[in-house]
Amino acid sequence: MAAAARRSRGGAVALGLPLLLLLGVSSGRTAGGPLRYSVREELPHGAFVGNVASDLGVDPRRLAERGARLTSGSGRQYLELELGRGALLVRERMDREVLCELSPTCFLSLELVIEQPIEVHNVEVEVLDINDNAPRFPRQDYRLEISESAVPGARFHIESAQDPDVGTNSVQSYQLSPSHHFALDLKGFQSGSKLLELVLQQPLDREQSALLQLVLTAVDGGDPPRSGTAQISVRVVDTNDNPPAFDRSTYTVNLLENSPPGTLVVKLNASDPDEGSNGDVIYSFGSYTPQKVRQLFRVDPHSGEVRVNGTLDYEEASSYEIYVQATDQGPVSMVGHCKVLVNIVDANDNVPEVVLTSLYSPVPEDAKPGTVVALMSVTDQDSGLNKQVSLRIPPGLPFMLNSFKNSYTLITQGNLDREKAAAYNITVTATDSGSPPLSSQKVIHVVISDINDNPPLFEEPVYSVYIPENNPLGVLLCTIKATDPDVAENAYISYSLLDGEIEGLPAASFVTIKSDSGDMYAVKSFDYETLREFHVVVQAQDAGIPSLSSTVTVYIYVVDVNDHAPEILYPTSTNTSAALEMIPRSAHAGYLVTKIIAIDGDSGQNAWLFYYMMQTSDPGLFRIELHTGEIRTTRKLREEGTPTFNLTVEVRDNGEPPMSSSVAITVAVVDRVSKIIPDTRRHIRSPSNYSEITLYLIIALCSISFVFLFTIIGLTVIKCYRYSLYGDSCCTGFCGVRERCPAELYKQANNNIDARLPHGLKVQPHFIEVRGNGSLTKTYCYKACLTAGSGSDTFMFYNTCGPTGTVPSAVVTERHLTGQSGQSAQNLIILKNDSITPNEPKHPNPDWRYSASLRAGMQSAVHMEEAGILRGGPGGPDQQWPTVSSATP
Repeated sequence: MAAAARRSRGGAVALGLPLLLLLGVSSGRTAGGPLRYSVREELPHGAFVGNVASDLGVDPRRLAERGARLTSGSGRQYLELELGRGALLVRERMDREVLCELSPTCFLSLELVIEQPIEVHNVEVEVLDINDNAPRFPRQDYRLEISESAVPGARFHIESAQDPDVGTNSVQSYQLSPSHHFALDLKGFQSGSKLLELVLQQPLDREQSALLQLVLTAVDGGDPPRSGTAQISVRVVDTNDNPPAFDRSTYTVNLLENSPPGTLVVKLNASDPDEGSNGDVIYSFGSYTPQKVRQLFRVDPHSGEVRVNGTLDYEEASSYEIYVQATDQGPVSMVGHCKVLVNIVDANDNVPEVVLTSLYSPVPEDAKPGTVVALMSVTDQDSGLNKQVSLRIPPGLPFMLNSFKNSYTLITQGNLDREKAAAYNITVTATDSGSPPLSSQKVIHVVISDINDNPPLFEEPVYSVYIPENNPLGVLLCTIKATDPDVAENAYISYSLLDGEIEGLPAASFVTIKSDSGDMYAVKSFDYETLREFHVVVQAQDAGIPSLSSTVTVYIYVVDVNDHAPEILYPTSTNTSAALEMIPRSAHAGYLVTKIIAIDGDSGQNAWLFYYMMQTSDPGLFRIELHTGEIRTTRKLREEGTPTFNLTVEVRDNGEPPMSSSVAITVAVVDRVSKIIPDTRRHIRSPSNYSEITLYLIIALCSISFVFLFTIIGLTVIKCYRYSLYGDSCCTGFCGVRERCPAELYKQANNNIDARLPHGLKVQPHFIEVRGNGSLTKTYCYKACLTAGSGSDTFMFYNTCGPTGTVPSAVVTERHLTGQSGQSAQNLIILKNDSITPNEPKHPNPDWRYSASLRAGMQSAVHMEEAGILRGGPGGPDQQWPTVSSATP
């Protein structure tokens, strides 16, 4: 019947309750043994378990006559006997998890008593588990705080889910929500551990994601399966990257059942490589430790000692699992876990005793495997099996025991390393063969002697030193520190500089190092503008025989200090005279008077320049831009005002303390606008825009120069002939000689020269002088144009090569000074007469000067954000140059 019931379990649901009750049980009886039945939990009242009468071979009608009855030792009757059929039925719904908790098997023991004559039959009913409980985590929300410095592979413990069911109905698998940073390691779960491990897969970055949300799902093996979830919140922090770690993950301790309260169970030791509060460890029970275990044991939070706190009873429980966690005291604490398995043993009155006969200590760390360290004997006052004693030492030690009757030798196993362990406290445990066995321990202290097998190790892989320039001689730069895990003379370290050169000079002429302390000093005073950085190699050598050494590179960076005052390039003044600037009396508010151009030999913020108006004869008339140095009017000039104004401008850098320079400027008010060089806002757009007066001036100059025509023609022919030697392309010019267009001149030039003339202007080659770049460095760039202020008639054109045309002999000058930072230099195009006739226009009046708007076009490039073309109107850089200037007659 039991076999048939088992074969038909797959279709039980569809057959209704009677068949379900039949399929939920099985029975059997071994010869001469008790009656055995099995029944699933949670069956209702009256469910069939088995036919006792049939299994005993008794007529069911005789059971009632003989007063058959069932008795239970537990006091609670879950089953009953139906005398009419001799059937064993369910009397009360059974919950296997209440009856047997987590035991893999659950039996109800009954006695069937039949009188006349009296017969007693043992009945064992196995309560089978069904999947009536879903996995459940101890907590629904786990909050983890993980340092962003945690390396991939770091593990974090998560308490596993609990399922009161057993077998396949218990927790079978775990699932973690998809995550780029974490994965779930189930090795511990598969080996029966109560803890899961969350493994970091990728480094965390708190700045990108400060909080990670994960969902952990536990699934049992029932049909259908049940599951439970827990939320895992991971907060990424910046600190404390090492959790406490126990010496072992599992501690096994045997404890007598009559141990009084206060008995030391085990002394736990968790180490944290962090320093300060991050390395201070506090011990406590793990959250998975049952409340009953907390009542029987206590954990010292500071020493890690686990002691007995209550009365132990071997008959009540033969072992206890204590989950202990070690928490550091960092700003974001980290936790380490271990399990202490306490085995309770019955009383025994004599323990084995270990006697140390001989000890070889210290042992050289290069001792060969098999070297005898200690000789021991063991005695036990008991007899028989209790007298037979075996010795053992903790695993993981480079030692092993060899036995010979009652004597034991402790020998080396593998290689010793004094730097990893300078001494060993070897706990030798003696255990007899009694039931239960008794044990005793003896600690043997073995010292390992040193040999020189480790080179010095620097505290830093690379040293970086920052020293302000102009340092005094002998100033301490840094202290190089190296350590040697060896001891005595093997760990004595001396420091020296390796031979090397810095800018062609020995490294020792720059720095020196003390051999005993590693202090590095400057031998000379450094200048940031001359030498900004260099490096030396330091060697650390121990005093062992033979000696070992290591090297490290030290980089010395010279830091700039504010040792250069700003240098004013324009305008300039002397102790006896001030710079002269002129503005028209009709100047409006915001009129650009001039621009202060200054540079600073320092770098960084020491080279940031600020401009201040220190003195002025009319405080309300002028203002200066703090960052650009532009001096502008704040209002319109009065008709009858002061003809001159005296200004004092100070240029101050941003160093600490700041340095400054000043310039005195005299601003003269000019009545006639015609004496002012045209404003840069007047642009040359095409030859058709030239004024009539300019054309008249050109004709006049050509007429006056007629006397020298033959001389000019001769020079022209010679120069045209020279230019014709370069090729035969492009432009036609004077004298029927082929001349090169600016594009060809550009190709023939050695310095990226580009000659550009206005459209419609034809110039003979011998009038062109092409010059290359200016002399300023790429750091400081200026762009200035010299025009009629030099006292001669000047035409300046800024355009590309266009249609051919003619122009009278004149002086055409365009000068550009630019930097070399990533672009070709601007070029000079100078068209000039070889001589001037006596009928040339007069020189300008003595009060003639450059216009303020033109001088303001010179731009300082000390601040990179100000570097660029001349300031001007919205027409762009190609439209901001003066067009025509002439002297007054």
